[in-house]
Amino acid sequence: MAPRRRAEAAPPTTERVRAVYERQAAHYDAVITAAEWLLFRGGRSWACRQVRGRVLEVGVGTGRNLPLFPPEVELTGIDLSPAMLARAEARAAQLARPADLCLGDAQRLPFPDSSFDSVIATLTLCSIPDDRAAVAEMARVLRPGGRLVLLDHVASPLPAIRRVQRLLEPAFLRLAADHLLREPEVAVRAAGLEIQHLRRSKLGIVMRLTCTKP
Repeated sequence: MAPRRRAEAAPPTTERVRAVYERQAAHYDAVITAAEWLLFRGGRSWACRQVRGRVLEVGVGTGRNLPLFPPEVELTGIDLSPAMLARAEARAAQLARPADLCLGDAQRLPFPDSSFDSVIATLTLCSIPDDRAAVAEMARVLRPGGRLVLLDHVASPLPAIRRVQRLLEPAFLRLAADHLLREPEVAVRAAGLEIQHLRRSKLGIVMRLTCTKP
């Protein structure tokens, strides 16, 4: 008899991702601080330094990037969760940081083509149900010559690490709607963007990526 295959967790729907972040909003900053210190130290600052002009942040969350953007950029932020967005709005007010923050879905961005000089997403693609659709939308709203900046945890190129990620992913999907095996560079190339900078760290599971729209 053939061995029974382990059941895989169903990919989270958009509504389930929204529900997860609605629940997490009150304690998100406290939880993510430790993860950022361990894996992404300096990553947000690096990402925010790469943008210019009219900027869209996809997955603004609680607004952790707001104090890091150059003061001269014109900032728009979008998030799926009303509770997360409310915290971002409070943070923007506290910082006196002008920003147009709105509810929306990264897979169907509510902006015209070629609207932004830069698009940034930090620790965001890992939780979007269709990451390729989201990257295609980010490319659509970029102006020709515009830059997309990504910071995220991704599938490691090391086989042993990837096997561990594959074992852990069902639990992460179930508890946090969080994908561990995403490959953003594949989505970027599929969207027709040209990679400028790609750096991996932490056994290949952390990626910093910038690319441009021809």
